[in-house]
Amino acid sequence: MTFTRRAFVSTLAIATALSAAGIAAAQDKPLIAIITPSHDNPFFKAEADGAAKRAVELGYDTLILVHDDDPNKQSQVIDTAIARGAKAIIIDNAGADASVAPVKRAKDAGVPSFLIDREISESGIAVAQIVSNNYQGAQLGAEKFVELMGEAGNYVELLGKESDTNAGVRSSGYHDIIDQYPDLKMVAQQSANWSQTEAYAKMETILQANPDIKGVISGNDTMAMGAWAALEAAGRTDVIVVGFDGSNDVRDSILKGGIKATVLQPAYNQAQIAVEQADQFLKTGSTGLDEKQLMDCVLIDESNAAKLETFALAD
Repeated sequence: MTFTRRAFVSTLAIATALSAAGIAAAQDKPLIAIITPSHDNPFFKAEADGAAKRAVELGYDTLILVHDDDPNKQSQVIDTAIARGAKAIIIDNAGADASVAPVKRAKDAGVPSFLIDREISESGIAVAQIVSNNYQGAQLGAEKFVELMGEAGNYVELLGKESDTNAGVRSSGYHDIIDQYPDLKMVAQQSANWSQTEAYAKMETILQANPDIKGVISGNDTMAMGAWAALEAAGRTDVIVVGFDGSNDVRDSILKGGIKATVLQPAYNQAQIAVEQADQFLKTGSTGLDEKQLMDCVLIDESNAAKLETFALAD
């Protein structure tokens, strides 16, 4: 059997096209969108880094987006993820109530969401809500705070963003322990909205009005760092400060004898677990687990701070 030159060229063109299509198909990896608040906060950067690393290991492309804790921007970036053909969304959301509608919109578009760090106020919309056990962690931090305070003295509480359920849960956990000690008196309680800059300013004002404070318990490490900077500037390094998150910045402060303790919530590992569950869901239609999942927190102080790295504790 013989081929004409035209038939040979035609066959070669078909083979080349099929080969190119095969290469393109091989390169067309499914996409996972990873959405968090601003990476200016190292906690949220650790979430994004952990999720992206695990997604790539499992054979996915990633689309990393931020919503800056702005519900309107969150709505826009979720629409972007849907439009870009994301197969799943990993998200640390921008508010328990404000996030329900966009997460449902993603579900209706066939894009399952896997929440980390923060819950939303409705069940059955996200496939998974994987969050730190904030109440358990806050109790750990409060117990250490009480010990450091010697069960007595005036103290200040810095609260997180009011729209974030974690802020309320942590505060409740703190007070369910601290309020058992009548000689511990809260002289100020203010929100610094998870912000280091705002915590610095609030701490300056509070210190002027309450120069006899002995301790500060903070809803997160970023605010704890702001409070500590204000205390240092005022020459009040005798004040006991306890945070919550397990950041490298607070780790370093603990090792230098500054901030006394924090509570580690495993941001990096939590984000990786969310990706693993997304992968299983996409392949099997189920994670095999309940929607709401809690991960316990760990107290970090001078005894184990050296083992802390990027929101994970080395064995």
